[in-house]
Amino acid sequence: MFPQRLRLARKRAGLSLRDLAERMGGEVTHQAIKKYEDGAMYPSSRVLVSLGRALGVSLDFLMSSQVQALAGVEFRKHSGTTQQERARVEAAVIDAVERYLEVESTLGLDEDRVELGQLGGLGPVESLETAEQRAIMLRDDWNLGLGPISSMTALLEEKGFKVVEADLPDDVFGLTCTVEREGEGPPLSVIVVGRNNHNVERRRFTLAHELAHKAMPEVAEGVKKETAMNRFAGAFLVPETHLALEAGRGRHAFAYREIIRLKQLYGVSAASFLMRLRDLGLLSAEAYLNALKTYARTWRKQEPEPLALADRPPFEQPMRFEQLVYRALAEHMVSLPRAAELLNCPIATVEVQVRGPDGGRVARHADYPE
Repeated sequence: MFPQRLRLARKRAGLSLRDLAERMGGEVTHQAIKKYEDGAMYPSSRVLVSLGRALGVSLDFLMSSQVQALAGVEFRKHSGTTQQERARVEAAVIDAVERYLEVESTLGLDEDRVELGQLGGLGPVESLETAEQRAIMLRDDWNLGLGPISSMTALLEEKGFKVVEADLPDDVFGLTCTVEREGEGPPLSVIVVGRNNHNVERRRFTLAHELAHKAMPEVAEGVKKETAMNRFAGAFLVPETHLALEAGRGRHAFAYREIIRLKQLYGVSAASFLMRLRDLGLLSAEAYLNALKTYARTWRKQEPEPLALADRPPFEQPMRFEQLVYRALAEHMVSLPRAAELLNCPIATVEVQVRGPDGGRVARHADYPE
């Protein structure tokens, strides 16, 4: 695994073999680095440390073998992503998943398995209406009822997905992939959401859209894949039956304040909510276009009265990994320095989270196993 990790880290840094050799001050030649990447030669401990420092990655990343490869990574939103951007995302996902696996192994937790219910055995999506139906089927399988979903992030984590935040290229708000593991470990389903995706409404729709790619991996010829995924996401977040009760059928127009209240109720953007009303026939095409010419004319670029991250517990941010690390720390199963490394934050910050904001006994390094 070391050769693949070294090559990935170098691409992540955007360096050629010669560039990396120069960054290391001539400690090794570019020919030697090429041999490392080909698996023909292995670096000494001193050179290994220098490689990690020059590439800005940890030795854990270079040496770990838990994650063998990522499969099915697609940058659907922005086809112009560079090789360096792709490598940077792949490295970030591998690093996050390996830290996740480490703490789960420490705690002796069972493997997470994503259950997609009836959708697991169905064929390609044949129409947008089919995508709508499958979203409702999954809600039924997951016993979600018909009301709004309080937290998409918490739901996905509960259902076995690893939800990871990463720095994604501009205009790429999320992606989904499968993590292939070393040995006999089952593949893991990972949904990545961009740290650049601060808008709660957009983040929730992104998560539902990426779920759609897992739930409906294939579409029939003639069906636009991304449109079908968006339709699934809209139906999953805003079920027709519930929306019809809230908004009423046979409407000719909607007031601005109605749209704001409803989009905040379901946690979706105002623009996508208008499209949802149109798709379901609750708003005519003429009324939809009229809205885009009047009060909704700026909504595609600027969200009206946006939700703050704190408006929807647990903040639509991944929470499970952090909770597991603090659980392992509280049970003295990891050291304080290691917990800080796993969480990628200063030891002092972790200490505050251990003892609480009001003080109390400070967790000392000696209190935890090294």
